[in-house]
This record gives sequence, C-alpha cells and structure tokens, in this order.
Amino acid sequence: MELNQSNSRNSGLKVVVVILALLLMGSLAYVFKLQQDKDAVDSSLSKTLTEKEKFQAELESKIAEYDLAIGDNTALKSELEEEQAKIAELLEKIKKSDGSVAELSKYKTQYVKLKREMDNLIAENNLLKENNSKLTKNLDSTNVVLTNAKTANDTLVAKNENLSKTVEKAQRLSVLNLTTLAVKQKGSGKQINTDKASRADVLKIGFTIAENQVAKTGDRTYYIQVIDSKNNVLGEKKTESFGTTYLPYSFQKTIKYENKTVQVQEDLSVKSISEGTYFVNVFDKKGELVSKSSFQLR
Repeated sequence: MELNQSNSRNSGLKVVVVILALLLMGSLAYVFKLQQDKDAVDSSLSKTLTEKEKFQAELESKIAEYDLAIGDNTALKSELEEEQAKIAELLEKIKKSDGSVAELSKYKTQYVKLKREMDNLIAENNLLKENNSKLTKNLDSTNVVLTNAKTANDTLVAKNENLSKTVEKAQRLSVLNLTTLAVKQKGSGKQINTDKASRADVLKIGFTIAENQVAKTGDRTYYIQVIDSKNNVLGEKKTESFGTTYLPYSFQKTIKYENKTVQVQEDLSVKSISEGTYFVNVFDKKGELVSKSSFQLR
C-alpha cells in the first residue's frame, strides 16, 4: 500500500517536471521569437534610414549639378533655377519625413519625374553652352580679322598722310635772298640809295622764288610785312585772317609761277620814318612765314 502511494507521488512529480520543462521551452521559444522580430524590425528601420540618407545625398548632388549649369549663364538659366527649386523643395520634405517605405516610395516617384525634366534641361543647356563657345570663337576670329584690317588701314592712312606731307613739302616754294634798300626818290624819277631815315621815302623790297619742277603752276600770293623799331606796320596796314589768326601786312604781291625762278621786286612808299632796326617778313597764302630779314636806318 505504501509502495503504491510512493509510486503515485513519483509519477505526479514527473508529470509536473515535464509540464514545467514544456513551459520553460515554450517561454524560451517565445523569447527567441520576440528577439528575432526585434532584430528584423531594427534591420528594416536601419535599412529605411540608410535609403533615406542615400536619397538625400542624391538630391543634394542634383542641386549641385544644377548650380554648375546655372553658372553657364545660358538662355535656360531661369528654367534651370525653377527646376532646381523643385528638387530643393523635395529634399526638404524628405528631411522632415519619418523615412518610412511608403513616404520614400512616394517621393521617389516625384523625383523620377523631376530627374527626367532635369536630364532634358541639362542636355539642352550643354548644347547651348557648346554653341555659345563656337560663336565666341568665331567672334574672336572675326575681331582679330577686323583688328588686323584696321591696323593695316591705319598704317595705309599714315603712309598716305606722310606721302601727302612729303609731296606738299616738295611742292613748297622757297623764298630766297630777301633784301630791302632805302632810297630817296628824285623829282626826275631817279632813286638814290640811302641809309638815313630822314631821307628815305621808298623801300625797295625784293626776293627770289626758286625753281621747283614738282610744284604746281599758277598764281602765288605773298603778304609782305615791314615793321619799324616801334612795332608799327608800314604801308597799306591791311589785315588778312587765317582761321583765328590775323596778319597785318604792308602790301600783297601775286605772281604767276611756272616752275621757274622768279625775281620779285616791289616799292613801298614811306614818309617820316624813324631811325632804328626794321624787320621784313614774307608770308604765303596759308599764313606761314617763308622768309625774313632786317635792316637799319640811322
């Protein structure tokens, strides 16, 4: 009897042990399953965060690419800035999102459309940039040609001006041997040389125009100016203007020039002239001084 009771208690204890063992195994399995689920969630979250970061980096790269294209300053600049703003707006939305798969999927769909538009704009911008570069090179080449042509033209003009000056200089007539004699006019018409101011009533002024085979033939006009020691102009005292310059002169002489030496002689009547040094100047029709001399009367 006692043996049966003992066996019965042992059997019950075994059952309890088995049940406890089963419960323990079940608990361990449940804990293991929870850990697996947690690891899966963590892995999924980590993967989601990584996808978000990659997406943000890609958008930032596209914004930088837009900066480069905008810097080209082509006709598409405003359109590029507008599309860049859309990318920047999408980036801000992603930064503020929780990074869930659903949100990332939605934003990526929007990005695909924006990227397609971006690729088209960038390609068109690159084509414009290339064309602008070619136009610039062509313009530079044209400018070089124009500059060379202008330089050649300026050189030719300078040569022509120098040639004209050379010809003009060669054609200029030389006035030589300017002399003045004071004389006393007799009633008989005879003239007697004198060096006394009180006796002189005529100044005989003469000069030579040299031969010049390259000079133009025709009438040549000269203005003769006789000035006394008090800076008074003797004779007709007429005035000729040359631009803003005025020339008072004693008399005017016009001669016919035919490329041969010409002797010019003219008498200038004077009255009551004073002692001192007298100056004689000859000017051409341009008002340029071509000869000068002086003489004294006592």
